[in-house]
Amino acid sequence: MFNNIFLLSRVQNLLERKCKIIPLLDRWILFELLPPLLFSIAAFTVVSLSVGVIFDLIRKIVEIGLPFSVAVQILLLKLPSFIVISFPMAMLLSTLLAYGSLNDNSEIKALKSIGISIYRLILPGLILSIFMSYLTFIFNNNIVPSTNKNAEIMLANSLGKSFTNEQGEDIIFSKKGEILDPYSSYKKRGVTHLFYAWKFIDGQMLDVTVIDFSKLGFTQMLKAKKGIWNSDKNNWEFFEGDILTLSPDGSNTRTKFLSFLYPLGTELTNIAQLPKDANDMNLGEANTALELYRSSGNIKEARRMKVRIQEKFTLPIACSVFALIGCSFGVMQKKGGGRSQSFGLSIILILIYYILSFSFSSLGVKGIINPFFAAWSPVFLSMLGGSFLLKQASK
Repeated sequence: MFNNIFLLSRVQNLLERKCKIIPLLDRWILFELLPPLLFSIAAFTVVSLSVGVIFDLIRKIVEIGLPFSVAVQILLLKLPSFIVISFPMAMLLSTLLAYGSLNDNSEIKALKSIGISIYRLILPGLILSIFMSYLTFIFNNNIVPSTNKNAEIMLANSLGKSFTNEQGEDIIFSKKGEILDPYSSYKKRGVTHLFYAWKFIDGQMLDVTVIDFSKLGFTQMLKAKKGIWNSDKNNWEFFEGDILTLSPDGSNTRTKFLSFLYPLGTELTNIAQLPKDANDMNLGEANTALELYRSSGNIKEARRMKVRIQEKFTLPIACSVFALIGCSFGVMQKKGGGRSQSFGLSIILILIYYILSFSFSSLGVKGIINPFFAAWSPVFLSMLGGSFLLKQASK
């Protein structure tokens, strides 16, 4: 026991020595920022969790009979995804509250009178925001995808569904390649196959349809009850189906089969295993998904994935953008405004930012603007606004 007390004392002394490395002014402002930051994270997390998950889980407990213990576990697994959303909003509210309070007590004015600039005063807030940006990226990339996936698996299992990591619904795949003219040596590039399967469960594609355009002028359609990847023959093997071939002269042939090998790649399996939501992927998985969509010719999904990949960076950066705006507004607040003014202002600013963000994101997914600008335009616009406010505050 004495050893533990001695160890705690040494740790405390070490932390005190490390803290003294930070200048007194920065320590003072950081201690003003941390309590409202923690309060804001808790408040925004609880509110968004209530709206996004708790009400839905209560409905499932009452209407479907979801066990309470499972609902609690799902809630805990969903918690990181809502914490990470609350970080940027909490950064805005905490800087508004902290710097607004310093301004209200005339401490900003006193510091300016002894030659400390506004830029120097907001520096601790910006440094804290950079740390929060890093934390947001780590949470969003390393923790949220796995916890969301586990929450979905737990919910599906508890509702009596068969659910494994290898599953998917409505798998659509298009393959590009060379289209050959069987009567000459002419060939061109284009879509050679369109593939659809109702479900992918335990390595089996169910209710499969394949349309083959690989021979110029011919259209071949395959329908089968199921298909599996035959690793020995390096091809897809379909079972219990028939093939309809339409020739250029208008004739057609129909052939039934019990088993048929078809030259499609393993991309089908990879696409079927992709999570439906990009939020359930980390950066590496999102880049893999992008390559799969590109190779299959699914331009719309590839474009959507490009936007989502950029948004994995803009979400963390929003912490710093909100901090810049919050610090600037905080030092400009009129005296007597208090916390109600900060709360109101933060709600309006958050609303404006996310309306901009969703609007630009939709334009990017639609292909109206470049995916990079779709994700980053709200950040650039907000930074310009924050810089203008800071310049006004420094006068």
